[in-house]
This record gives sequence, structure tokens and C-alpha cells, in this order.
Amino acid sequence: MSSRLMRLVVPVSACTFAAALAIHAQAQSPSRSARDGVYSGAQAGRGQALYKDKCASCHGPALAGANAPPLAGDAFLAVWGGPVSELVDKIQHTMPQDDPGKLTRPQSTDIVAYMLQAGKFPAGRAELSADAEAQKPISLVAGYTTPPASTVSAAGQRTFPPAGNLNQVMRGILFPSSNLIFTVQTHDPAAPAPKRPANQSNEAFSTFEWGQGIYKGWEIVDYAAIALAESAPLLLEPGRRCENGRPVPVTDPDWIKFTLELAETGRAAYKAAQTRNQEVVSDFTEQIANACLHCHQVYRDKRGRTPGDLVNQSARCTK
Repeated sequence: MSSRLMRLVVPVSACTFAAALAIHAQAQSPSRSARDGVYSGAQAGRGQALYKDKCASCHGPALAGANAPPLAGDAFLAVWGGPVSELVDKIQHTMPQDDPGKLTRPQSTDIVAYMLQAGKFPAGRAELSADAEAQKPISLVAGYTTPPASTVSAAGQRTFPPAGNLNQVMRGILFPSSNLIFTVQTHDPAAPAPKRPANQSNEAFSTFEWGQGIYKGWEIVDYAAIALAESAPLLLEPGRRCENGRPVPVTDPDWIKFTLELAETGRAAYKAAQTRNQEVVSDFTEQIANACLHCHQVYRDKRGRTPGDLVNQSARCTK
């Protein structure tokens, strides 16, 4: 509700204002749930065929998870309890992961219908509409409300729930930050940054040009080292899951040990960068590689454990 609208309703009685808020809240929250029979059996049958062809190799033939998270059960509903439209959007735009964007919205809707059937939600007489606006009032969990962006404990400490899985945190922060430091092996950070052509001066930077036109080379190395040290504790955030849907073992002594090692290595990398000596930092990159390797050997590199899983995703986050 905009501030302008709030000024208009201030003179209205308290009861009328409360009613207006209730109507607004109702409009923002799904009013039906998947328990109301929102799909048909025939539609689920079409979705099952699509799922077998497009989804089962990653999510498992019984939707129980494999290389990718489960698509049924409590763990799934904890993440996807909201509007059905959001789940259909996710499938339509990002799945299958190796060939996204090829499924139509009706196909994505049929897959969701099969997921509902597999999740023991009752079928109805009518099909689930493929129209996004028609899907928005339907939630998977009855009474669903959007989770808060943060919570405050009784002691006044604010905490934030994980926004991404372990793989996303690794690839979004730790992997690129480590690679920026590894680049010191072949590029002197003190060397002048290459100049961009005049006709490209206002264009966006590519990934590898990041910062070179804004910060000095050694400063970029500093920031990458700090990113390692500061982001390592994110690996201990309760509730985070691995890419395959397994809980990150945040209470496992080895996991804690390797996380602390990474944080300490990030701090040591920053200290090494303060020498502004390319050889010193280049030699130190071996310690970064070892810190990553120690954890990977225990929790990631499990080739051969699962037949057909060439990249061992289904066994990650376990010993």
C-alpha cells in the first residue's frame, strides 16, 4: 500500500481501515491450496511422461532426489510451499538444467500436476490452468505466507536464512574470488591495466575485466582475499542445502574444521597480498588450493559411488 493511499484512508474509521488491510493481505496471499484438487488425473499422466523424459535423470524416477533435490516430501515443500505459479515459472525458465527454456508453460504446468500427484495431493475434475494469473492464488501449502527476510532472536540477534544452496555460494563467491588470486601466478597486479577501446568505454565489464577500470590490481587481490575470509562462515549457516538437496553437514566436526581452515586461509591471503610481491602471493595460492582440496576430498569427490553419476553430485555433502 503506497504512502499516498495511506494518507487518504487515515480519516476513515478503524474498522474500515482494518477491513481494507485484510482485503489487501488476502490479495497478496494464495487463497487456495493444492489440497483442493487443482489438477486432473489425465493432466498428471501427461506430466509423468514429460518428467520421465526431462527430469528423472536428475531428480530421480520417484522424485526423491538424486543429482538434484527431491521434488516431493517435506524438504521440497519447505522450499516450494508458495504459489504454484512460481514453481511453474522455475520449471519453464530454468529446467532442464542442461537445456533450459525449451519447455512450454502448458508442459511445465503438466509436470507440476504430476509432482502434485506424486506428492499425494488429491486430483480434481478440472485441469490446472497454464495461465500464470490463474495459478497465483493457489499455494502448495495451505495458509502459506512469505517467509521473513530475517528474524530477531530473544537476545536481539538478527539472522538471515540461506538464499542459495551450497553450490551457488561456492560458484558465486568462493570460486571467482579464488580465481582472482590465482591469476597472480601469471599476471602482475602492479602492471598497468589494459586500456579499453574508446568505443567500449561505457559498456559493461566482462567477468575478467571486473574492477580493472575502477580499482588498482593489488586492490582487487585484497578484495578477493577478504571475500574468502568473510564468506567462509556462510558454509556453516544452518538450513543451507547442497545442490542435490542434502543438508549441508554444518555440525560435522570435519566440516567445521575445513570451514575454519578456509576462513584462516583467506585472512592469510590478505596478509600475503599486503607485501605487494607477486612471487609471495603466487606461492601462497597453493595454500588456497589445499584448503579447498581438503574439503573436496571428504565431501565432494566421490566418483564411482553412484552408477551413472559421473560428477558424483548425488553423494555430495556426505562422507
